[in-house]
Formats: sequence, C-alpha cells, structure tokens
Amino acid sequence: MPRALISVSDKTGIIEFSRELIALGWELVASGGTSVALHAGGVPVTSVESLTGQAELLGGRVKTLHPAIHGGILARDTSADLNELAQHGYAPVSLVVCNLYPFRETVAAVDVALGNAIEQIDIGGVALLRAAAKNFARVTALCDPADYGAVISALKHDGAASSQLRRELAVKAFGYCRDYDSAIYAWLADSDAAPAAHEAVPESISIGVRRSHELRYGENPHQAAAYYSRGASQTPLGAQQLGGKQLSYNNILDVDAAWRAVSSFAEPTAIIVKHLNPTGIASADTVADAFPLALASDPLSAFGGIIAVNRAVDAELARALGTLFIEGLIAPGFTDAAVDQLRSQRKNCRLLKMPRAFDDAGYELRSVMGGLLAQRYDRGDPTETQLTTVTRRAPTPAELASLRFAWRAAQHVKSNAIVLARSQHTVGIGGGLPSRVDAAELAISKAGAEAKDAALASDAFFPFPDSIERAAQAGVRCVIQPGGSIRDAQVIEAADRYDMAMVFTRTRHFRH
Repeated sequence: MPRALISVSDKTGIIEFSRELIALGWELVASGGTSVALHAGGVPVTSVESLTGQAELLGGRVKTLHPAIHGGILARDTSADLNELAQHGYAPVSLVVCNLYPFRETVAAVDVALGNAIEQIDIGGVALLRAAAKNFARVTALCDPADYGAVISALKHDGAASSQLRRELAVKAFGYCRDYDSAIYAWLADSDAAPAAHEAVPESISIGVRRSHELRYGENPHQAAAYYSRGASQTPLGAQQLGGKQLSYNNILDVDAAWRAVSSFAEPTAIIVKHLNPTGIASADTVADAFPLALASDPLSAFGGIIAVNRAVDAELARALGTLFIEGLIAPGFTDAAVDQLRSQRKNCRLLKMPRAFDDAGYELRSVMGGLLAQRYDRGDPTETQLTTVTRRAPTPAELASLRFAWRAAQHVKSNAIVLARSQHTVGIGGGLPSRVDAAELAISKAGAEAKDAALASDAFFPFPDSIERAAQAGVRCVIQPGGSIRDAQVIEAADRYDMAMVFTRTRHFRH
C-alpha cells in the first residue's frame, strides 16, 4: 500500500484530495492540525506521532523531524535503501503533500509583532518539501492545491505520477521554498525589528516578492506585465484604492514617483507628475491652495497626470481640480465628502489612500542585462551639506527661501534637471534632456513671464556658462547648483556680470 504524508497549512481541497487517495488504496499519514482536519472530514488517517513513537515537542515546533518520516521520503528506489528502512521498521513515503505557514500573509499586516512573525516561519514543512523534491526520482512533492487534480488524474490513469510530472512538481516545490525563504529574509532585513541597515550596499540582496496583480499590459500593449508584491494580496504600492479603474503599469510608475516626491515635503504640498517627471510642485497653507500653483507651473503637461498631496483630500481640493483630466489622485486620506464628489464626477480616476510616507530606508533596484543595479534611495542632502555663496551678491532671505524650495524640487526631476521657482512653487521645469542648456531653455519657456525674479536650481553643475546667460536674459535673479565643474570660475563670472546670486551645495542629485 503506497503511503502519503500530508502536512498543510492551507487546507483548500485537502479533504476531497485525501478521499480520492483513500479510494485508490493509499495510506495517509498526517501531522498536527492536518490530522485533526482529516479526522473531522471522515478521512481515515495515521498520525505522525503513532508512526514515530514520539509526541510533538515545543508546542508543535517539532513534529515531522524524525527518521521514520525523512528516511521514508529520502530512501531511493534501491534494494539497499529499502532493506535498510525495513530493518528499522520504517516504510517508504511516495507522496508528500505540504504547504507552509502563512508567513507572507502575517507580515503583510501593518505593525505585525516580531514574535508573531517568527512563529510563522515554517521549519518542518520546508524540510519535508525539500526532501521530497530532492528525491523526485521516486517521490511526488505536492505544494499547491491547484495541482491536486493533475496528480489524482495521473494516479487513476497510470497508477503513479509520471517522471516528468514529478520533476515539474519538484521544481515548483523548490521555487516555493526559495520564495518563502526570500520573503523571510527580506522582511527581517527591512523590518523595524531588524538592526538598522548599514550605509553600504549589502553583499547579497533577496527581493522576496511574488506576483500579486496581473496587469493588462506593460508600457505598451504588446508587452506583458505584472505587479509583484512582498505581501500575498497587497495592492500595488500598498495603497487602498477608493475609486477609479485598475492601475496600469505606467500609472504605478507615476504614482510611485509622485508619492516619493511629495513625501519629501513637510509643508502642505501638491505635486503633479507626468511620465515620471514633475510638471508642477507647490507648497502652501493647504493642499487646496497649493494645487492651483502647481498646475500653473505647466497646465498643458498636467493633462492626464497623477496628482499627489501630503494632506487629506477634502471637498475644497476636489472642487479645485476643476475640469482637469487626471489619471489618479494620491493622498494619506480622503474625507467622505471628497470621495463622494470625486466618484460621481471622475468615475475612472484612481483614488489612492496611502498608508504611510514613501519608505526610503531600503534600496532602489534596476534591472540591466545579466543582473541588477542597487543603490540607496536619494534621501535628499546629507546632513553635513552647507550652502556657500560664490558670487559677489548673496541671495536675499526671500531668494534663499525660493532657492531652497527649487533645490528640493529639482531632486525629483529627471536629469538633466532645471527648476525655476518663486517663493514655494515651481514656475517652470525642464528635465530628462541630454543637454543642460536645453533643459534650461525648456524650463524658461514653461515659466514665460514668471521667470523674471525667479530662483533657478540645477541638479548637477553647469559645464558651461551658457545656461546662466540664458537664465539672466529671462530675468532669473538667483541660482543654486552643486558646483564642481572645471569651468566654475567662468560660470561664477557670468553670474556676477548679471548681478545674480549663486550658491553651491557641493551635493548633486542626478535622477536617471
């Protein structure tokens, strides 16, 4: 009589599957809660304890780690191995049905306790699956209820799972264990319970994600795409969607860029993002006041963009949106009145409630051919950064405030990045261009008359004085930039010639 060992956390379909095995003449051995569930379902089953002669230890932490179990699984189909089993009174196990404790689902909860997470780290189950998958030449390793039907069909028609099916299920089991361990590593490495991460990048990185949402397509309709999450059922970016259509691949990218940017501002701030680039950024007393200022920075490009605010969306902001078409609105909260108004007037607009500010404590990963690039997130200027005036004229207090705002805004614009700002709002943004002077031209053209007396920020140094000369012609009065060019003296000379104030940060913020 063939023997199956069953130890499952997810009991979906296990009663029906076990009844099929019994009907086919199999003996079932089950552990702990699985044994109880099978008994309750009227399925005859032998407990692991009766097989091993050893009761569970440590509150169930040790159940299946015994030679009677693992010897039965790992024995090869040879007379030497089978005789050795018989000498010890053990029998071979031909099928292992096992899935693991719900670690992902547990840690997906906000503020999960470390102790609760630790108890959901499966030990015996992983050992069972690895042993069965290693010995797939004889043993079938079954970790997914979706595969129960294929195994029963094979047993009914052929009397056993084929070698090809056993191999495929072994590969799936190894992948399942790999992803499980990766999720544990990733959570412990990133959780508040773990030691603070070092500034240097680690020797190895385990991503620990799984596909949670299939997307209609990627950047273009001919590209397949999906969203992968650390949580089994977590929504894209961890957001709670209160209204609108499903997020697309491009929406998710823009939402991430917008939320990252707005999270770097403490004041009530509104940011409009289009194709990963801010088109307008503004801070004011309320986000309803900030939004029109952000929109005025580039009302043409704002069409079809994503709006992020760092305060709750109320009815006043909902009204301030006017007739502007937007793909999504992101905020830490929404009033009921705002949700009702937006749902009725903007049925397709994605309304996303974000549970927390952008998490910049980890690593930014990008795929390249044959590997990944990893870097720490740009969290703004290092604490030791100081502004140094390098021109004859120092910025006035009002100009310095505008410069600081423009500098922070420039950190979220694709390189080469030029930002023009007045007070606490952008008036022109030029980014994502290979030429810095072209980026300056774009920002100036977007600003129009608002360029006069504006502050200009550049994410990296000016290689030539041409951008400074063009900005001066437009009426720009002050500049903030990292400095560090071999032509800094020429750039400073140009600024002095036009009586512009210029400060160096000695810190750059490339964003590719």
